[in-house]
Formats: sequence, structure tokens, C-alpha cells
Amino acid sequence: MMKYSESHIKELRERAKQIRRLIVQMLCKACSGHPGGSLSSTDLVTVLYFAVLRHRPQEPLWPDRDRFHMSKGHCCPLWYAVLAESGYFPKEKLWTLRQLGSMLQGHPDRRTPGVEVGSGSLGQGLSVACGMCLAGKMDKKEFRVYCLIGDGEMQEGNIWEAAMSAAHYKLDNLCVMLDFNGFQIDGKVADVMNVEPVKDKWKAFGWNTIEIDGHNIKEILSAYDKAAEAKGKPSIIIAHTVKGKGVSFMENMVDFHGRAPTKEETETALRELQ
Repeated sequence: MMKYSESHIKELRERAKQIRRLIVQMLCKACSGHPGGSLSSTDLVTVLYFAVLRHRPQEPLWPDRDRFHMSKGHCCPLWYAVLAESGYFPKEKLWTLRQLGSMLQGHPDRRTPGVEVGSGSLGQGLSVACGMCLAGKMDKKEFRVYCLIGDGEMQEGNIWEAAMSAAHYKLDNLCVMLDFNGFQIDGKVADVMNVEPVKDKWKAFGWNTIEIDGHNIKEILSAYDKAAEAKGKPSIIIAHTVKGKGVSFMENMVDFHGRAPTKEETETALRELQ
């Protein structure tokens, strides 16, 4: 297991804060989008790109790259901010989010450098990730595949078909990150369609399960290490998160699942994210 210095952990925290600032600014300018889930997933994806993922921003199609797929595609403002910060494209492009003709649409597609596959319809991303993993094993490649899913998304039946498939084919090159923030667009996940007991279900499907605080950088780093060490089965990181994390008036507010902040709210949010 890799050891990380306190300075590296501090740097990742600052990276995540900067990503959150960009998310809020992008959505305000676009006047639409999904801040809640983008902010709750920020720490998971920031740590992935800046400490774990093997990738080359100047060579997006490098054959030996690790793959990332955002199954919950509505949270792409997070992904776009991370890609821009990583150097895949100029940060100025972020201000074109959701504009007609922009390469940064409301759900990701392959016009965006660094995006492997388009996403948007919930539940399909895990199947995509399984296909990538199978292809890697068939080609005898060493790359790993990471897939971000949401807790509301687990209500989709095809998530569980893919989960069963991943265990059957022993896809130990697969790591799923579950953004377990407790909310979906219609309210609390437990009220709309309860998905508990989450850890027991994934264990029963044959997965290596790792449960963490999804905003604790040390725990996130350790979880990625543990997932990489698992042999013979896929891994899932069950990350307990806060919807709208980092902006007090957005936290655990279902309204901000799909509502962009106003200019006044953005100014307040940016002050909180200093």
C-alpha cells in the first residue's frame, strides 16, 4: 500500500476546493446543471485523477491508460473541471458548458478530450466499464477501469446485471465508486426506493467491498490502494458523502440536485470555498 505525505494530502484537499469553485462558477454561467451530485463526488474524482489514475492529458488515447467512466453523467461539471485542471483542454472552455455547439454538453460525450464513452441514461455505465475490463483482459493489458455511480442509480436493474457479470468474470481490474449521498432528484433515496443494505448486497454479488467517508482524503487514497490489491473479484468503494458538499446552503438540499445557483448564491458559495 502506498504512503502519502501530509503535504500531498493537503495539496489534494486544495485541488478539490478549486474544483468545487469551478463547478459552482460553471453552473452559474450556464444557468442550468446539477451541483448537488457534482459537489458530493468531487473528492473521489479529484483524488483519482491527481493521485491514482495513469493517464496522459496530452495523449488522451494512450493505449495503456487507465479508464474512467462517469455513469451518472449529469454530474459532468465535476468531470469537466477535473479534465481542465489536468490539462486536457484550456480552462476557458469551461465557461461554454451547455452552450449549443460546445464540446461540454449537459451529459458527457466523446467530443470532450478525456471522455471515453458518452453517458447520461442512468444504469448503463457499469456495463460499459465491464466491457472495458473484459477487453483489457483479452488484450492482456494492465490498465484499470474506474466507474462512478450514484446511489439512486442503484435502483436500475441493469446495475445489478452488470454487477453479477463483473463478479462472474472475476474483473479485478474494475473499481466502482459509489457516491452514497442519500438523495436523488425526487427526494431521499430511502423514501423513493430504498437500496439498503448496500454493503451486504454488493458482498452477496461477489464484490470486494470497501466502505469509507467519501470526503476524507486519506480514506479515499487507502480505498483505491485496497481496490488495486484485490485479486479475483471486482471492488466497490462505498463512499458516504454529502449532497452539495462544501456549500452550506446546498448541503443535503434536494432542490440543488438539478438547480444551478444564482449569481448571488454563487458569490456566497465562492466565499465559503476560500
